[in-house]
Amino acid sequence: MMAPEDVTIRPATTNDAQAIARVDIASWRGAYSEILPDSYLASLDITDRAEQWRAAVNARDTTVLLAEDESGPVGFTSVGPCRDEDAEPGDLEIYAIYLHPRAWGSGVARDLMRTVLDGLDSGSVTLWILEGNDRAQHFYRRHGFQHDGTERIDEIGGRPLTQLRFRKR
Repeated sequence: MMAPEDVTIRPATTNDAQAIARVDIASWRGAYSEILPDSYLASLDITDRAEQWRAAVNARDTTVLLAEDESGPVGFTSVGPCRDEDAEPGDLEIYAIYLHPRAWGSGVARDLMRTVLDGLDSGSVTLWILEGNDRAQHFYRRHGFQHDGTERIDEIGGRPLTQLRFRKR
């Protein structure tokens, strides 16, 4: 098992987009196999995701951080202005925080989260979690986030799924 001290966290570049996409897809396939259809998870395409991550890395108001060990990228997070209609100026949103399944339980997600939270000035931070993703909910609660009662329905893989908003002030 990897140790967090063997992991470096740094700002991502467009050259990292392909590696981020690989971690993203591996994480989705591992975390959502009980929630999303197998056919949808199998259809996730590295090239498409890499394009999305290239755009995210280049977005002026988004920060993408990459966690890597000697074998390469093992996780990432993406943070920017909160997109919710009830957001206050200065509120942030964690758009994504994903680890390759081989890094689960290693402390890397904790280090990514601490890096994000240490960089915050003020305001609140929100994120959205699929209902039923108990592992993620437990992780975010340990970092001071609480479900604020707000929910939304998103269609993912042709299936309507409930997302829960978690907030930290």
